Amino acid sequence: MGTDTVRTEAADDAAGRRREQRGWYFYDWACSVYSTSVLTVFLGPYLTSVAEEAADADGFVHPLGIPVRAGSFFAYSVSLSVIVAVLVMPLVGAAADRSGRKKPLLAVAAYVGATATTAMFFLGGDRYLLGGLLLIVANAAQSVAMMLYNSYLPQIAPPEERDAVSSRGWAFGYASGSLMLIVNLVLYLAHDSFGLTESMAVRICLASAGLWWGAFALIPLRRLRDRRSSTRPAAKERTAMGFRQLAATVRDMRRHPLTLAFLLAYLIYNDGIQTVISQASIYGSEELGLGQSTLIGAVLLVQVLAVAGALAMGRLARIYGAKRTILGSLIAWTVTLAVGYFLPAGAPAWFFVLAGGIGLVLGGSQALSRSLFSHLVPPGKEAEYFSAYEMSDRGMSWLGPLLFGLTYQLTGSYRDAIISLVAFFVIGFALLARVPVRRAISDAGNPVPTTI
Repeated sequence: MGTDTVRTEAADDAAGRRREQRGWYFYDWACSVYSTSVLTVFLGPYLTSVAEEAADADGFVHPLGIPVRAGSFFAYSVSLSVIVAVLVMPLVGAAADRSGRKKPLLAVAAYVGATATTAMFFLGGDRYLLGGLLLIVANAAQSVAMMLYNSYLPQIAPPEERDAVSSRGWAFGYASGSLMLIVNLVLYLAHDSFGLTESMAVRICLASAGLWWGAFALIPLRRLRDRRSSTRPAAKERTAMGFRQLAATVRDMRRHPLTLAFLLAYLIYNDGIQTVISQASIYGSEELGLGQSTLIGAVLLVQVLAVAGALAMGRLARIYGAKRTILGSLIAWTVTLAVGYFLPAGAPAWFFVLAGGIGLVLGGSQALSRSLFSHLVPPGKEAEYFSAYEMSDRGMSWLGPLLFGLTYQLTGSYRDAIISLVAFFVIGFALLARVPVRRAISDAGNPVPTTI
């Protein structure tokens, strides 16, 4: 084979990889409106108001006969969605690795989530149980879809490109969330001009996120390619189901204890990040007494700054390494929560300052965690390992919302609930600091980048 032929094939491979990367970015563009418009802004306060409409004189609702404070119902629903995801993700991840056909599974998960989100249009009156059910389905589907989406990263980007590619994906997502939030803000503030009630405007915003998700998911589903894995699981693993498959994945991870150590640190600190994202609107509306328009504006500020923050932290990672950059972001998260605890009620300016701090570290800490973990995954195990990773990603964590909900249930104070999350960042920092990432990458059988 001549030199020119080799160069041509290399150029074709690079062009094909770039095309896949651009398609991959668009799944973040498609689904991030769910995380921002639905999970972060509208659904928490709206579902809480629906639950309060159905509550008894003491402020409790009774799903399945269990007394639950109406203000805790949303947090408990987010937590329960992870239990569903934990049952499904290991099975789907193993099936994806076994068959090499991730794309059909990604399509099913994405459109189940988009459909459930669109159906939130019918959430009204005192239908809090319908809202909880749709939230659980959408969150679990999003979790499965993101696991499959993330598992493409090691296949479409060589080691030296992953920090940048991962950061661009997050930037696409935050840009998408910002655009949709602007549209939502106009609709919500001018709902009277459109002849809509406030409730109808919120329901339209919820449903539009599902339609956006389904429409733009078509782009990655057209551009991403399936690859048959050269590493096939043993027969016993092929027949494993549910928790048995999760146990098999964990047993395999025990052969890579440093990968498992990083995952444990990530699961803890990211649990804190995702809980802040999903519960911030509840804190702002219920504890600080801020209006919906203020909350939308604050989240929009987070989205805009998160784009810059993700790209800036990607550049910092090239200089100082992903691990050091993530550790710095965890310090920033801890300071942010401490400041948030002391925010005065009815002071939107200070809430915007807090939102700015969150935006600067949000995208980068998530993007770099994803790219760093991709270096620690043994070849051929991408979807299976990312199924475990995804259990704490994109607002699907269960322990943080459960702690938030329980703290509020016991104390009746959202300030106590928000400050309780500091523990996740402190413990996560301590655990991550102890992980020798270079040795972890080498032990996983992957090339070690110059700066990591």
